[in-house]
Amino acid sequence: MPDSLMYQQDNFVVLETNQPEQFLTPSELLEKLKKTLQQLIIADLPPDLQKFDTVEAQAQYLLDTSCELDIGTGQYLQWYAVRLEK
Repeated sequence: MPDSLMYQQDNFVVLETNQPEQFLTPSELLEKLKKTLQQLIIADLPPDLQKFDTVEAQAQYLLDTSCELDIGTGQYLQWYAVRLEK
């Protein structure tokens, strides 16, 4: 049986074009995803995101199921769950 620690998502490392890596909490990443989605054209979003009516739902779906969002040619936004321990 897998260890439940494998499924804890307390922190994420976020990689973004021309930016240093950031460590964000799930709520901070959710806000970042919402802001990013608001700047994109709905028709440019993947079909699985277009089915959601709200940016909140789209962002939560991304957080739950993905680790990257195509934000344009030559640009990237990626996030990965990490465990920070002393």
